[in-house]
Amino acid sequence: MVVQKLATPIALFTALVRGYANPGSCSGACNVHDPSLVQRTSDSLYFRFSTGNEISYASASSIKGPWTTIGSMLPSGSSIDLAGNTDLWAPDAHIVDDLYYVYYSVSTFGSQSSAIGLATSATMESGSWTDHGSTGIASSSSKAYNAIDGNLIDVDGTYYMNFGSFWHDIYQAPMNSAATKVASSSYNIAYNATGSHSEEGSYMYKYGSYYYLFFSSGTCCGYDTSRPAAGEEYKIMVCRSTSPTGGFVDASGIACTSSGGTVVLRSHGTVYGPGGQGVFTDPSLGPVLYYHYVDTTVGYADSQKLFGWNQIDFSSGWPVV
Repeated sequence: MVVQKLATPIALFTALVRGYANPGSCSGACNVHDPSLVQRTSDSLYFRFSTGNEISYASASSIKGPWTTIGSMLPSGSSIDLAGNTDLWAPDAHIVDDLYYVYYSVSTFGSQSSAIGLATSATMESGSWTDHGSTGIASSSSKAYNAIDGNLIDVDGTYYMNFGSFWHDIYQAPMNSAATKVASSSYNIAYNATGSHSEEGSYMYKYGSYYYLFFSSGTCCGYDTSRPAAGEEYKIMVCRSTSPTGGFVDASGIACTSSGGTVVLRSHGTVYGPGGQGVFTDPSLGPVLYYHYVDTTVGYADSQKLFGWNQIDFSSGWPVV
């Protein structure tokens, strides 16, 4: 317990001294929104999925690129019968039982009429994707949550889906043994009681003895027409727990269900509004935080968001980039 308490100020001091690192280099097709990374086992090629174009995806030999656009994952859209089923959001890519899984969201902006779907492929080649429709995680105005921004975590063969955006923020639900359908009821794991309850885009990653719950907080979009007050734009936050199913706290010990959250990355220099993040274990770089951001020297439009990444230092017990 003493060691744990000592680690907190060290982590915060380190972040203060070092500041926030600039994004690593990216070449080729680097304009993305809500990226997700996975590496093909057969040839170690990187694949990056992103919001838009019925889930756009690209490949590269390195996280640095050059990224080459492949096209749409589901060019005909989703079989989920909801508005927005040809405008798919927030992909989440994984390898499950030797298949490539990509979860996606069906919704319209600001609506709770939402669902999380699944597509699979054996190769990730263009035209190889099968749409399986809804995972059973869905929402309407009667729910406390919004069923978008799905993120799967595998805990020694047991699967959990983290999801949610605004309303009552981030929830979790156990999945079946194939990670294709929800298995039981969902429960809240993070909530910001202040303002507009601006938490979304969760991503859970295990490092050492802890499960780290990364999430985006703040205003994500529309920066070209109306930017929020300074500090209220997108930023990347984290809480941690020794359990994947709850008990998440920030570096000050505040529960993630009680507005807790420690900043990992926020606007700095020419980087504005980083978020939509995930974590990837790169074979040569180690743990990497990847995200989208606006380069203020280029422009603020959503279509100009860029792919960013930074190595993560967990040596203090808290992620520092």
